Amino acid sequence: MSFLYPLFLLAGLSIAIPIIIHLFNLRRYKTVYFPNTRFLKNIQLHSQKQSQLKYKWLLALRILFLLFLILAFAQPFFARKDQTAATDRLQVIFIDNSSSMSVKKGARSLLDIAKDAARNQIQNVAPGTKFFILTSDRPLSYQPMPAEKAVGALNTVDITSVSRNASSVFATVQGLVQSEAAEGADLYYYSDFQRNAFPAHASEGPLNQVNFHGIPVRTDVASNVFIDTAFFTSPVLHTNQSNRLVIRSKLVGKGSADAPVVQLSINGQVKTAASLSFDEKNESIDTLSFQVNTAGWQRLMLTVADAAVRYDDTFRITARSASNLSVLVLNESQPNPYIQAAFRAYNGFRMDQKKTGEQADWKQYNLIIFNGITRVDEVLGKRISEALQQGQSICIFPGRTTNLDALNTGLSRIGDIRFTGVDTATQTAATLQQGSELVRDLFERIPDNVQLPVANWHYNIRAGLSANQQSILSFRNGDPLLAQYSPSRGKLYLASTSADLQSGNFPGSYFFAPFLYQMTAQSKGGDVYAITAGEALPVYLPMTNAGERNMVHLYADGVDIIPPQRPSGAGLDVYLAQAVQQPGFYTLAASGADSTSIALNQNRAESYLELWNLDKLQENWSGNTITWSKDASSGAGAGQHTGSSFPLWKVCVILALLMLAAESYLLAAANRNQTVAPR
Repeated sequence: MSFLYPLFLLAGLSIAIPIIIHLFNLRRYKTVYFPNTRFLKNIQLHSQKQSQLKYKWLLALRILFLLFLILAFAQPFFARKDQTAATDRLQVIFIDNSSSMSVKKGARSLLDIAKDAARNQIQNVAPGTKFFILTSDRPLSYQPMPAEKAVGALNTVDITSVSRNASSVFATVQGLVQSEAAEGADLYYYSDFQRNAFPAHASEGPLNQVNFHGIPVRTDVASNVFIDTAFFTSPVLHTNQSNRLVIRSKLVGKGSADAPVVQLSINGQVKTAASLSFDEKNESIDTLSFQVNTAGWQRLMLTVADAAVRYDDTFRITARSASNLSVLVLNESQPNPYIQAAFRAYNGFRMDQKKTGEQADWKQYNLIIFNGITRVDEVLGKRISEALQQGQSICIFPGRTTNLDALNTGLSRIGDIRFTGVDTATQTAATLQQGSELVRDLFERIPDNVQLPVANWHYNIRAGLSANQQSILSFRNGDPLLAQYSPSRGKLYLASTSADLQSGNFPGSYFFAPFLYQMTAQSKGGDVYAITAGEALPVYLPMTNAGERNMVHLYADGVDIIPPQRPSGAGLDVYLAQAVQQPGFYTLAASGADSTSIALNQNRAESYLELWNLDKLQENWSGNTITWSKDASSGAGAGQHTGSSFPLWKVCVILALLMLAAESYLLAAANRNQTVAPR
């Protein structure tokens, strides 16, 4: 027998109290006056026997009452051998509370079923067992909790937008084993076991010193329709003009007979809708046209009608209309008609043109273009470097010259970038870097047979590691036609040839105008937001008035949080993933600065609902340290892993109450006998 609270046994010293009272009462004498001494002896003998017997019973009952009461507080239990060994190992319960666990099976969600099974497990283990409770978003405690607190912690678990893979859970358990200096851990893994979050095969490394208990909680979902992404066809949102929004939707499983409908709402008002038609790849690409009538931040919400799975039916975007993106073109000689035509095609851009020697305030422009420049001195190079540090974008189309030093002098002030020579051979670009920020999500679809630009001549460019070169368009020999450099916060785009038809057909190509639009929009860094919950990357805000004493706050209904943030160029990097995970619209603002509206969306990885076949998974996950339970949603409890013990403390309480009742009865009977007067 063991005790949950053995220190309560020290209260056993209180048993001496009734013994002392009993001994004290034996020393007390009472004189009885009676007229006939012949009966006095009989009465005294009779009273002495009854008194001694009564006191012995009272003493025994009082001692037993205290004994059982003390044992009840100490909580005794019989520990089996396997339970005693389990107390030397950490007991860890992982509850998968990702969005897919919100799917209902009958009237209850999978998360509710998992929590009930975990409660059953906790309530049927040996007394004194402590638990760590892990969830998809965080551990509920970094210290082991007793059973009562563990059950209370389970009650607080709710659905989160954060998706956590099994490798991360195993790493957390390994860290707990090391921090607690334990022999190992028993991990009880409650999940629906999606393919994207759980590996197909067991690995010995992550499961070192860990006994894995898989407890499936799942239901059959026939299909799911969700919006994978959405983006504007232009880099700006126009006011009182037609805007186009491209929506990419996906179907998982078998679709219904009726075509689902996607609906666009702006600031709570329904604007337009469209029916989704999926191709053989279960994808649908649709374009919605709409108008906004007011300037400022617009909250766009795309909703798809899908009754089977509801948590991913909404996709949110925030966009600022009338953003007035501005471009400054600095010409060394004549203005470039192709650059003029590119920006005049849209009303959302304001373009100014000046000579390279003219004074201009660069801070008010999102993109500065140098056209046909053949000389970059130290002063100009320093100014370009300062603009890049403030987060602006610079694009250079060099003019043709034999004096490369005149260009390299200023380029060296910007970064480890230099022209090393001129190649006069006509070459066609052979590679388009589709992962580049200029290309990614810019085009709805790039034609398979699109003609890449041709250059009649180009400079050979060499850059060091500190320049962070990324070739966007490059020739077959690896030389860049257009490259992006990130020596600081801003982006430097450097072409290796001029933007005129004598130098090649790049100005008239399929990519010229879209690339210029994207360069301008990226420098603004804050006109369109559609962020995925849980992303570790920061959100850049072009705020200049925020600082250590004027922090950016995150606001929503009933929410006021200061998220982690740090200055970056002309704005701030705000780490939203460490502050909020709930999808919705949020406002970021600092005192004296313009507010920014942010859209936070569900992690789309949870929408695919591709579950492992349990028979196949259990076959791949087998071994002495791996066990599997029946589906918890069928009513099978997980407590059978750890065994149970009868609550002996309740028996002790019942016996203590019985002793108290017997003592009360004995005292009441004695009082009744004393009230009978002798005749």
